[in-house]
Amino acid sequence: MSTIKFEEFQKLDLRIGKVVAAERVQRARKLLLLKVDLGGEVRTLVAGLAEHYSPEQLVGKEVVVVANLEPKVVMGLKSEGMLLAAVVGNKPVLIVPENEVPPGTKVS
Repeated sequence: MSTIKFEEFQKLDLRIGKVVAAERVQRARKLLLLKVDLGGEVRTLVAGLAEHYSPEQLVGKEVVVVANLEPKVVMGLKSEGMLLAAVVGNKPVLIVPENEVPPGTKVS
């Protein structure tokens, strides 16, 4: 496992987001289009979760988001961040706060 300097880690802007809307991406069996509230700002995220989570399971869920990731276009849709998940047996398991946390709260 390679290491990074603490200063590099500090560049990550990890925030709590609340999924306010979710839908399947047409023509893509693995992708979901999410609207995530980051506290005063709603971002669009494209996530490869559709084989393991339904849109209904995600709406209202608090998640950890990499908020300062450079936007990327996925299947013609702009993704403005990334959700954090562990992968167990090829299945993503979302990283979520233990207790309710306001959207936009910084994770450190």
